[in-house]
Amino acid sequence: MKYCAFLRGVNVKGTNMKMADVCQVFKDAGMQDVGSVLASGNIVFISDKNAGDLKKILEKAMSDHFSYEAFLFIKSQEETEVFWNSIPFEKKDDLHIYAFVGNPGIENVLNAEFEAASKAENEKAEIVDEIFYWQIPKGNTLDSSFGKVLGKKSLKDQFTSRNINTFEKILKKMNS
Repeated sequence: MKYCAFLRGVNVKGTNMKMADVCQVFKDAGMQDVGSVLASGNIVFISDKNAGDLKKILEKAMSDHFSYEAFLFIKSQEETEVFWNSIPFEKKDDLHIYAFVGNPGIENVLNAEFEAASKAENEKAEIVDEIFYWQIPKGNTLDSSFGKVLGKKSLKDQFTSRNINTFEKILKKMNS
């Protein structure tokens, strides 16, 4: 089955790694047809194992190789397509749209945090198909009240986020 591993915290805040090295770790862990999409830690691969087993195997392999506490989230090609096909907001040049990949139920935690946060003009959030989507004006992502919540240490092993354009690139790689 084709999967994408979404790594959390790669190439930010001092956790730097080359995607070629990450791909090699995946290959050494038994994954097939391994490739990366962008430098933000999106690894496309094939395996006959289930997502739960893959998460354990790959987090340990990444942690051991790079000497850091690795967190990643595994989605099948079909599940990854849902992230792209369920976007609730209209795409506009002046807005970013993010989708959050994480543990079951994280969408409700994120929604509660979003509801409690102060919001910029045109900042919205919505849950579709158990996926939390966030729209924010470009340039406001890191400065927004909700954006600051995303760095909470208590949530670091719960989710990661990607701009929706990244999902399009991942799906192109999965379909090639």
